[in-house]
Amino acid sequence: MDPLHAASLACLGAASLCWLLAVATREYSWVDRLWSILPPAYVAWFASQSQGEDCRLTTMTILAALWGARLTYNFARKGGYAPGGEDYRWIELRRRLPPPVFAVFNLVFIAFVQNVLLLLLALPTWVAASPTAAPWGPLDTLATLVFLMLLAGETIADQQQWRFQCAKRARGQAYGPKFLTQGLFRYSRHPNFFCEVSMWWTFYLFSVASGAGWFNVAIVGPLLLTALFHGSTTFTEQLTRAKYPTYADYQRTTSRLVPWFPRR
Repeated sequence: MDPLHAASLACLGAASLCWLLAVATREYSWVDRLWSILPPAYVAWFASQSQGEDCRLTTMTILAALWGARLTYNFARKGGYAPGGEDYRWIELRRRLPPPVFAVFNLVFIAFVQNVLLLLLALPTWVAASPTAAPWGPLDTLATLVFLMLLAGETIADQQQWRFQCAKRARGQAYGPKFLTQGLFRYSRHPNFFCEVSMWWTFYLFSVASGAGWFNVAIVGPLLLTALFHGSTTFTEQLTRAKYPTYADYQRTTSRLVPWFPRR
């Protein structure tokens, strides 16, 4: 069986399972629990189907595994795998939408579209596994270094956010700041989001380096991920601003995603 065909069947199975679990449990974060697990698995699958040793595919597999391990750890320590560990945005969206509309949204977007996206993120590996792929080159080296830099940036941002939330929970209402504006968050309201999206654009560069050209099928994954994060960030900030009116001041002075110096 063609590796992409097999991965597509696995994706269909994962989407169906997420939908069934959501219907049975009334929790809608099952895709979130697979988010950091499936892309590295798809990457490893595509790489394993290549003939012989390949430095590029090995590097892609290691990078995807590092990304997945770090994100899984961060998600677990926040209680994402615990019963009832549902993303608060799904809870709010369920409150806003009529039940039939949310049921369709759950089936189409939460379960299936997001699972397809997780497969698409791994597609650069399938492209790079071509028997006619070019040998390792400078673009591969650049992609590797930038990916690791972005991975370090996301790790730092998530750790800063984790420390802030722990201090906030420990002190309750007595804790002064209501949202994080220091560290990397002084230069971007969502530095972790920026690093996450940018990592998968960097991962896409491996398909370009393999000789597939700048506009190959693997570009669909990072494009859709960018669109997803754009919509998700907008919704998240709407909720934050409704809860903390002073968040509007932070929005006026701080870049949304791309890190930049604060404005007056």
